[in-house]
Amino acid sequence: MKLGWRSSAPVTVPASASSGAIVVDAAKLSTGGRTRNRVLLTMALFFSVYGAIGGRLVYLGLQDPEASSGPVSRVTASRPDIVDRNGEVLATDIKTASLFAEPRRIVDADEVIEKLSTVLPDLDAEQTYHKLKSGTGFVWLKRQLSPRQQGAIMQLGLPGIGFRTEKRRFYPGGATASHILGLTNIDNQGIAGLEKYIDDQGLADLQASGLAVAEDLKPVRLSIDIRVQHIVHDELARSMEKYHAIAAGAVILNVKTGEVMAMASLPDFDPNNPVNALDKDRLNRMSAGVFEMGSTIKSFTTAMALDSGKVTMASTFDATRPITIGRQTIRDFHGKGRVLSVPEVFIYSSNIGSAREADVVGIEGHREFLKRLGLLDRLQTELPEVARPTEPKVWKKVHSITIAFGHGMSTTPLQTAVGAAALMNGGRLMPPTFLPRTEDEAAIVATQVLNPKTSEDMRYLYRLNAEKGSGKRAEVPGYRVGGKTGTAEKVVNGRYSSDKRFNAFLAAFPMDDPQYVVLTIIDEPKPEKPGMGATSGLNAAPTVANIIRRAAPLLGVKPEFGHEGKPLLVSY
Repeated sequence: MKLGWRSSAPVTVPASASSGAIVVDAAKLSTGGRTRNRVLLTMALFFSVYGAIGGRLVYLGLQDPEASSGPVSRVTASRPDIVDRNGEVLATDIKTASLFAEPRRIVDADEVIEKLSTVLPDLDAEQTYHKLKSGTGFVWLKRQLSPRQQGAIMQLGLPGIGFRTEKRRFYPGGATASHILGLTNIDNQGIAGLEKYIDDQGLADLQASGLAVAEDLKPVRLSIDIRVQHIVHDELARSMEKYHAIAAGAVILNVKTGEVMAMASLPDFDPNNPVNALDKDRLNRMSAGVFEMGSTIKSFTTAMALDSGKVTMASTFDATRPITIGRQTIRDFHGKGRVLSVPEVFIYSSNIGSAREADVVGIEGHREFLKRLGLLDRLQTELPEVARPTEPKVWKKVHSITIAFGHGMSTTPLQTAVGAAALMNGGRLMPPTFLPRTEDEAAIVATQVLNPKTSEDMRYLYRLNAEKGSGKRAEVPGYRVGGKTGTAEKVVNGRYSSDKRFNAFLAAFPMDDPQYVVLTIIDEPKPEKPGMGATSGLNAAPTVANIIRRAAPLLGVKPEFGHEGKPLLVSY
């Protein structure tokens, strides 16, 4: 083989030698190229892998830890704080951990259940087994764990098990205002009380659209004062124990605005652990229970008679003998056996006198008056748990006469307090509210249902009853309390029971210019001591006095002792 160069003389290379040199050089060139390619490929793979890992770490570092704590699932929505009229927190969201599993990553379901049961002894083994063997990508195992439970499960080191941060509703006051605040479910949605009301006002729609961001939700301010609420709750608990009652309740209502300042019904429940919230005896008796309110209804009967113009404070009624109508015989509990004036009918709580007051007005006028004061219709307020009153399908004279002293018609205690507020504030009926309301705002929604003169007369009668009648034990020095007792026999198996009572005391203060109505109920009280009675003047009235004594200063009512013992003027 000859290779030519531009030279002065040709050079001849032996064929064998030249061929071997060419082959060696080609092999060296080919091997060096492949080595460089392999090095470059290895470097590229190295940088790609570590670049991907680094990029993922940067990405995860920028993510919300809540969003990255587990597989995609429904996240509990935020709720606004609920605060009292002074800004004290009544309900708020807190973060809690919930346990989930990824069944596709579970190797030994029995082992997982066995280990989890050491931390969660109440875990349903059979149900959990089916979840872990479902083969799905995500299942809840336990919602809303305590920090201690979460830590213990983490130490188990179980693959396919993880935690997700959720929101849980927390009520700092526990059971203190449970019937007002209500409840949320495990997904933080309102299902009772004002929690449900807030959802119905648009929060549920915001949650569904993903716009319920905690930072954008303003606190919901209520009309109640948690300090006063605590007093009411505390005094009711004491009265239940003292009088061996099965239940008790109370409400404080601002007669100028219709604001509910405090309301409680016992037995109640702890909304932080509402295991017994649906028990029958945990009913909110103040708004969701209807009762024959006994002689407190005589307040409305007397007001009706006075407002009709057919009766004045100087009118008299014959209460010498019982009234018999059909099979009913109307008697007085402590009858005087004589003619009674209107003030005497009231302070002696005469059934006969009240029946005759209703008879003067007539059946149609009687029903129209009670309807005008809202006692026959379902109460309109923010609280969802409100019962509808009951009344006879067809009113006859016997119904009018018995309803005059509180039998034959049932209404809610809250509704009774609302009607009483109209008797005290000049005759203006306004729907109660659990939200702040000014007097100007109240004037817009108020309806004039009574002559102001009737309201003036009723204020006099309330005060007179506390001074000389059945309401003496409701007196609180300096606060000029007035009120009306009510002792109703409960219906058992279709008949009135002589030893089971539903007691109430309907009060207002200060009587020279009433600011608040206070109503207490005591369900089935027993005598405080052997030989004592169990009428409302002996238990419901003292409960009102205790509430007013402690709550009045917080409500801004100053005691005045200059009015004590001075006669009240009234026109006859």
